[in-house]
Amino acid sequence: MTVAPPHIQEILDTLPRRPGVYLMKDAQGDVIYVGKAVNLRSRVRSYFQPGVLHQAHSKTARLVSQVADIEVIVVDSELEALLTEINLIKAHQPRYNVRLKDDKRYPYIKVHWADPFPKVTVTRRMVQDGSRYFGPYTNMRAVHQTLDVLRKAFPYLTCDRAITGQDERACLYYDIKLCNAPCIGAVSQEEYRAMIQGLMDFLRGRSTEIIKGLRSQMQEASDRLDFEQAARLRDQLRALEQISQRQKVVSATTINQDVIAFAREQGDACVQIFFIRSGKIIGREHYILEGTEEENPADIMAGFIKQFYDKAAEIPPEVLLPHEVEEAKVIEHWLRDKRGHKVVLKVPRRGQKRELVRLAAENAAETLGMLRAQWQADAHRQETALREIQEALGLEGPPNRIECYDVSNTQGTAISASRVVFVQGVPRRSEYRKFNIRSVQGHPDDYAAMREALDRRFRRWQESKQELQDLPGQHRDPTWGLLPDLLIVDGGKGQLGVAVEVLEQYGLLGQVPVAALAKQREELFVPDRDRSIVLPRRSQGLYLLQRIRDEAHRFAITQHRKRRLKRGLASQLDSIPGIGPARRRALLSAFGSVKAIREASEEELAAVPGIGPELAATIKSLL
Repeated sequence: MTVAPPHIQEILDTLPRRPGVYLMKDAQGDVIYVGKAVNLRSRVRSYFQPGVLHQAHSKTARLVSQVADIEVIVVDSELEALLTEINLIKAHQPRYNVRLKDDKRYPYIKVHWADPFPKVTVTRRMVQDGSRYFGPYTNMRAVHQTLDVLRKAFPYLTCDRAITGQDERACLYYDIKLCNAPCIGAVSQEEYRAMIQGLMDFLRGRSTEIIKGLRSQMQEASDRLDFEQAARLRDQLRALEQISQRQKVVSATTINQDVIAFAREQGDACVQIFFIRSGKIIGREHYILEGTEEENPADIMAGFIKQFYDKAAEIPPEVLLPHEVEEAKVIEHWLRDKRGHKVVLKVPRRGQKRELVRLAAENAAETLGMLRAQWQADAHRQETALREIQEALGLEGPPNRIECYDVSNTQGTAISASRVVFVQGVPRRSEYRKFNIRSVQGHPDDYAAMREALDRRFRRWQESKQELQDLPGQHRDPTWGLLPDLLIVDGGKGQLGVAVEVLEQYGLLGQVPVAALAKQREELFVPDRDRSIVLPRRSQGLYLLQRIRDEAHRFAITQHRKRRLKRGLASQLDSIPGIGPARRRALLSAFGSVKAIREASEEELAAVPGIGPELAATIKSLL
């Protein structure tokens, strides 16, 4: 027997006895939990049993108390349910699921293998374009440091030249031995690709064979008195040995495996992975998890594995774990399909493999301890900063939610404004918003632009209140309904006056504290006070205000540049006779950019609706 509100009970009574995924939503319609089940009816109904609901302080009871709606997706198999669950957690980031903290796109090393002369770059996005990817990594700086060293051993291309081998001169990188200049024919395509293959082999952990081969080549060059080539190979060896020395041999075999363990303390969890290739630890990464409170170790491990390997560029044949995973078989099936070969999840009980898991767990605990100390220090600084701002501005309490607005334009064109939000001194990027200013055209008027941005912001606050009264649970962006503890505008008394007018218009003056931060002397202006407020130069409060103001400026100028670029691209097309707004949209929709339009053939251009052969020839000649 279940104990649930009538509208939830109706859903529970109609649930199918089939495999699938369920999404639990709160009153605002936000997805707060995603789960999968072999039998949807029995699994979802289990949440609403009396024993669960009476556990007042448990995580599950808190989840159930917030459920206002349940949506189910029926699938044909448990594997399909797993894939759907992974995609939905990635899309919604539900707060009651185990999930990667700050789940941004992690960096990968990308080898553009499909190109005749592959470049090596760093990217945050994997696409199916024939390239080879290595990662994901958590530290962008470490990625670039690794590539800086590898480039000395494998001098790969970084430029966008069309490589013909006929160029008269190479660039500076050839002179400083960071490129082997296929552009002038210094190496052939086959030689260049063989070098890049060596780089990829090294990234896969096959360093012993590569170093042995380079040492043999160096000896041969020395024997034939080619000392210049021998010196070049010597420098490459030193670079590779510099990285290789960091790699610890853990097995005499050539086994490839990942070792995963985690540690947690007071709701924080840190996962450590050792990447073992050809019997050596070639790297390690740590990831922070959220939503692990009260979760059992097996569920934490399963949640991480699904999210990590969904993005991993490489999956080894063996993954060592500290705990059995309940859904191990279906995860192995999924990993096998991704890898193309068998993958085994193993919990070692003794021997060297067990020791590796223990070592990973120790590293996870040490990393978590260091991070928690750093977070506590940061939290102390943030508390100090908010207290200093509260005292300086005479606020009733710490400004835990601060919104800051800035305007960016170039001679009155592409005017943009930004809203950034800091909660308890930390940026909340999911609540950043941008405004394309419409009321000011052709001339710079930062006051009018700021007025429009603030008017739109508080009009949406007003509308959100009405939506919650008329259509409870339907409002999709609740951030407009939250009022800041402190509103900051970038500028001086003039911008402050604009903010005061808008707050008066919406009856919020006195309810929402407001200040303007002027950059020249870093002084604060507040209403009804003739003299500015200047915080001590080294105060945490001033540092925080500067960071918030600079972040608003960065966000505004980024949007402004995007609009200018888009406008500039559009104007190139508009200058072509016969191209109006509709045809311009059709071309950009078909090709994505002016560069792609320029590179398209006349036949491809003519195939776009509304273009035709004659106009295609005109476009081709003028672009």
